[in-house]
Amino acid sequence: MKSGKTVEVNNTDAEGRLILADCVSHASNQLGDVDLILNMATLTGAQCITTGSCHAGIMTRTKGLEDRVVEAGLKTGDLVFPMLYAPELLKKEFKSSVADMKNSVANRMNAQASCAGHFIESHIDEAFSGDWLHVDMAGPQSRSDGRATGYGVALVLGLCKAPGFC
Repeated sequence: MKSGKTVEVNNTDAEGRLILADCVSHASNQLGDVDLILNMATLTGAQCITTGSCHAGIMTRTKGLEDRVVEAGLKTGDLVFPMLYAPELLKKEFKSSVADMKNSVANRMNAQASCAGHFIESHIDEAFSGDWLHVDMAGPQSRSDGRATGYGVALVLGLCKAPGFC
């Protein structure tokens, strides 16, 4: 991986997090003066179980950013709800005997959506002093008829306080 960590691929359906992990690694050590790294994806079906189909699941390292994102979601209609943030408790899910970590959880009943976020977060450079926001939008990205909702555009514009979205 770009972060220098080795990963045992124990789930080939969890490939998206490998790409996102390289992206946050690159952003955290190659882009210079970055205040916020945001990764957003239809990452896990477990997000729908965690926060439902109307709210994306979010994770961040700080309560201040979490509050900002929830507020932006309420104002823009791209609703979000915080997921469990507990890297110290969930790190064991990625234990591997042949690599630094696995790409998927050992126990599928233990906060899968949060674990996927922590996998990505673990590839952020340790020297990075900015904030990080993970948005798993698997649920709200489509309607019951299968059509896309455009979820996420308004949320990002709301976070940026773009005119008409804040």
